[in-house]
Amino acid sequence: MIRILLCFLALALPLAAQAPAPQPAPSAVPAPAAAPTPMPQAKPRVQLLTSYGPIVVELEPGLAPKTVANFLQYVKDGHYNGTIFHRVIDGFMIQGGGLLENLEEKPGREPILNEAPQTFKAGLKNARGTIAMARTGSPHSATAQFYINLADNPSLDPHGFSEEGFGYCAFGRVVSGMEAVDRIAQVKTEWRRGMGDVPQFAVRLKDAVLLPPQ
Repeated sequence: MIRILLCFLALALPLAAQAPAPQPAPSAVPAPAAAPTPMPQAKPRVQLLTSYGPIVVELEPGLAPKTVANFLQYVKDGHYNGTIFHRVIDGFMIQGGGLLENLEEKPGREPILNEAPQTFKAGLKNARGTIAMARTGSPHSATAQFYINLADNPSLDPHGFSEEGFGYCAFGRVVSGMEAVDRIAQVKTEWRRGMGDVPQFAVRLKDAVLLPPQ
């Protein structure tokens, strides 16, 4: 009996030796590194050097790309140098960027598409301190002239797609120098050369400068 048991053990030992060795557990695959969050692009800022002090406006190219590009091109071309704020209505807006001191209009480029519906939908309205494009009665007639709102002016926002209701495109806001805007608003105005609300003494726009990114 003992001999049979020994034989059985002798047969079992090789089988045990052939059993596969335990394998280490697979290590977890490291997750790929998260892509770095892109830094938000700085919005362009332009300093308007007026005879009543500097005004800095921050523009919204993400909301009004064509309007901002148009304005910046006029800035880079030096178009605004030597122009005036030729229309000032206290409690409403100050308008400039297109006329010289003798009230002759400076030649501009072709008119641009009115982006007022999309900027208004995004929440950029004709509110106090915003800068917007001036135009004629035709919705898509803006060139170089702009205005700065002295108050909230919802009547200038879109309220339809007719010529009367298309609205005026706001494309940025004053971030510094609103006190200069308010000083301009207080100047005395007169009727001159067939135009109303013209300052009696020129409110000059000496220069418009694109500021370095912040």
